[in-house]
Amino acid sequence: MAPDALLKIDAAGVVVAWSQEAKSLFDHEASEALGRPVLELLPGPWARTGTDQDSRSSSPGAVPAGLVMRPVTLSDGGSGWAFNLLRSQESGDAREHALLKALFTQSPIGMQVLDPELRVVRVNTAASGMAGFDPTVTLGRRLSDVFRLSDPEETVAMVRHVLATGEPALDRLVHIRPPNDPDHEHVYSVSVFRLQDADGHVLGLSAAEVDVTVRERAVTRTRVLNDVRQLVGTSLALDTTCAELVDVLVPAFADVAMVDLLDPVVRGDDPPSAPVEPDVPLRRMSLASADGQRNPAGAGAGTAPFRFPAAWLQSLTDLQPHLITYHPDDGPATDPRSSRSTRPPTSHSAIVAPLTLRSGVYGTLSLYRSPDRDEFVDEDLDLALEVASRTALHIDNARRYTREHTVALTLQRRLLPQHPEPPAAVESAHFHQSADAGGSWFDLFPLSGARIALTVGRVSGTGIQAAIAMGQLRTAIHTLAALDLEPDELLARLDDTVVRLADERTELPPGDPLRSQGLTADCLYGAYDPLSKSCVIALAGGPRPVIAHPDGTTETADIPVAPPLGAGEKAPFVITRLDLPEGSIIALCTDAFLAMGEAGRKAGQDRLRQVLADSGRPLDDLLDEAVHTVPASSPGTDAVLLLVRTHTLDPDHVATWDLPVDPAAVATVRARTRRQLAEWNLDELSLTTELIVSELATNAVRYGTPPITLRLIKGRTLTVEVSDSSPVSPHLRHAQASDEGGRGLFICAELAQSWGVRFSDGSKTIWTEQELPQPA
Repeated sequence: MAPDALLKIDAAGVVVAWSQEAKSLFDHEASEALGRPVLELLPGPWARTGTDQDSRSSSPGAVPAGLVMRPVTLSDGGSGWAFNLLRSQESGDAREHALLKALFTQSPIGMQVLDPELRVVRVNTAASGMAGFDPTVTLGRRLSDVFRLSDPEETVAMVRHVLATGEPALDRLVHIRPPNDPDHEHVYSVSVFRLQDADGHVLGLSAAEVDVTVRERAVTRTRVLNDVRQLVGTSLALDTTCAELVDVLVPAFADVAMVDLLDPVVRGDDPPSAPVEPDVPLRRMSLASADGQRNPAGAGAGTAPFRFPAAWLQSLTDLQPHLITYHPDDGPATDPRSSRSTRPPTSHSAIVAPLTLRSGVYGTLSLYRSPDRDEFVDEDLDLALEVASRTALHIDNARRYTREHTVALTLQRRLLPQHPEPPAAVESAHFHQSADAGGSWFDLFPLSGARIALTVGRVSGTGIQAAIAMGQLRTAIHTLAALDLEPDELLARLDDTVVRLADERTELPPGDPLRSQGLTADCLYGAYDPLSKSCVIALAGGPRPVIAHPDGTTETADIPVAPPLGAGEKAPFVITRLDLPEGSIIALCTDAFLAMGEAGRKAGQDRLRQVLADSGRPLDDLLDEAVHTVPASSPGTDAVLLLVRTHTLDPDHVATWDLPVDPAAVATVRARTRRQLAEWNLDELSLTTELIVSELATNAVRYGTPPITLRLIKGRTLTVEVSDSSPVSPHLRHAQASDEGGRGLFICAELAQSWGVRFSDGSKTIWTEQELPQPA
């Protein structure tokens, strides 16, 4: 037999050869077929192989469809016929027919055929089963009329694009509410192809779809959970964390999302344990809806006791999520916060999930869906619980930060001047912004001799440790200033203090994070003398002060800037003396008040000079304009601005006398002192002041070096100063009962409120201060 022959017959039509392929096609063994007429073995109907009379007469009979026969010479030399499978185009068409029939009757993939007008002309069995419609009703109707498309315009546009361009649309997700399940939205993966004949004429479209609703719901839940992992908890601010959560959930998982936290959690306190008492206040921290509404009342607004229905109360008791289905006739009583807000009016299902971590309850997460979206199902509860659990961890981190941040801010504010009252020689206004609880400080306090100390500075770092270090340095400044040290010497001593505090950090246990944090500080310290109308300043790090003169001219003070305190660079601290006419303004600030970088700092100082050019305006007005116009570095930084306007003392409130080196001069200055106090209406202090003047003048005449000067100053206190040129500093002694001397300074210390010694310009001054009597 020929390789492709199925069987052979002789001239009488009897089978003389039978192949294995013939056995499988016709279901007859070779032993059954050989010797039998072929008409008994092959099924009909039969088709003629030719049209002319000769071919019909030479053919032994009709040939079954799909077969072709041709004459052959048999092995015995006689004539016969060989049957082969039809290899023509007609056979290919037959297979395609069979394939299409299988696709439209047995394929699990839904298929539809549309004409160029997008009318349905054929639907397979799978598509009818998926959508649950009657094909006889569907045929001839337009695509948008047959299916309830969630976005008909987009779907029709996609189909028409395929029809116009011939570019297939593959695996497009289409949301449909099928006739057999109109209350739920199904997701189909649809592929659309254009149909055209051999000549390129467009015949219509073919669409294949698979219901992937379950898969897409799982993908959506996974995507939401991944977004929560990546996008929630990027900040340690409670309101930001809650806002990030609702932004992730809407509209991906819900149409409305709300986060409500218990009031103790918002304050940074430890969360209560379940069950939560009904009178615990609740604060709405965030709200988002699909229509674009975001936090309408502001974060933390809407405090109210719980007025929740059973599902919310039960969730805060058993710490499990609960699914709620609303009905059209549900009234406001069903809303979890009926006294403060109403649930979304179009919502038809909701989930309430507790925000819990370990045994603490932080609040609730409320999710709502509107009727044009599928209701929540039980599988959504698992996602809501996992989302709430992850968010609770971030909320707890933010709560702990809030508590530490609040403590640090409170500590910093307590360590700064609470209500600074500047002395009579100056007036001041200050701005302090410390959202990050940093280590910036400012201060203005009196010194001996009616002088005023000015200081502004910043400790590196933020938080409680920075606030503590700031308090330590501010206390050290007050202590060193009480010793009447010059600014350069004070900064040198303060630098030693910073180095010692930094060394103490290195001795902390290895696990303490503070051990690896360095400690440096910027500091400006100056002393203004209203009698000489001058200010001596030293600066370590930080920006230079801006000076505004009464005539409207301004300048950035040309002051040498030493390295920051604790930087390890032993550069000398240089003192600078500035002459300040009465009415001048000194502007002191920290780096954080100006823009970052050298260029930003210069721009900020230039803008500050422009604001202060009108120096005659009230300080509060100048301060407000400077705060709003000077380019700040970044929101929330620890920024300080201190404005000080200088004044002078009334010359009538100062009395100065030169003392000759003569013991008899002591009686003379006592008499002058008595008369001067009478002019100042300070007769109540006459006795104690005469005694103080007598002791100090006697010591100066006996042990000092000329010239000797006595000065009385009536300011916030009554100051007595005796100056001479001797470098020897007196010290307080406690004389024995039998001693005849050594009680002078002790007597002065007992009678005066305070006393001290200061050195300047080759002289020393011993001073005492007494409180002025209160007016009747």
